[in-house]
Amino acid sequence: MGVNIQFSQSYHWLNSWILANVIQLATQDFCERFINYRIDPGRRLYDQIVMAARCGVANIAEGSARHSTSVETEMRLLDVARASFDELQGDVFNFLLRKKADVWAIGNPNREAIWQMRLDTPQYTNSYLHDAALHILVQKNKFDPWLENADSEIVANALLVLCLRENKMLQSQIKSQLECFRQTGGFTENMTAERLESRKAQAMSSNAPCCPKCGKPMLKRMQKKGKMQGREFWGCSDYPKCDGLLPINQNIQEK
Repeated sequence: MGVNIQFSQSYHWLNSWILANVIQLATQDFCERFINYRIDPGRRLYDQIVMAARCGVANIAEGSARHSTSVETEMRLLDVARASFDELQGDVFNFLLRKKADVWAIGNPNREAIWQMRLDTPQYTNSYLHDAALHILVQKNKFDPWLENADSEIVANALLVLCLRENKMLQSQIKSQLECFRQTGGFTENMTAERLESRKAQAMSSNAPCCPKCGKPMLKRMQKKGKMQGREFWGCSDYPKCDGLLPINQNIQEK
């Protein structure tokens, strides 16, 4: 058994990351065009909306980068990204409410067109940052008839649909990672299993006594605290399932 660290595909391949960048660009443009001093005199709303979009992108990237060492951390960060887009969605929704504007319902032709718009599969060379930038802009162009519209209500509705679509992607991604975690465990779990296997192999080759409780090989351990700190003892290799102990100088036959 061995722990094999294989770094996952770069997040640049993820549709969730690509769409998140489209949303971030569109959000920045939306704020520049429509969140003016009259609506937001202290620019707090402007900063909040832009930061929500930025955090969504950043957490997808950071979570995916942690895939090989902690699937649990990856899932947590993807969920933070999902929450960021929820926050962005709420702010844009409030913008529409304040304008007493229509929020597109399911079945609205514009909503359906944005929801069903396919994203292209990226083609990357060694210049992946250059290629990723071009790819994101090409994907954004598909939504520009709505995102660059002069009508703020159309732009806001388009952002709402993109946020909903993004969160569906992230929920699917988290579900997939959770299933992977259930089947194979994460890096920490695999390291623990590797360490236990190594200890058992060491015990088998060192004439260690057998546990008086379960009969499995024992391992040399060291007391980490208390009056006996630093003193070695025999501990069951199946700990914590079994807590059998023996003094280090006690023979296997002694009871």
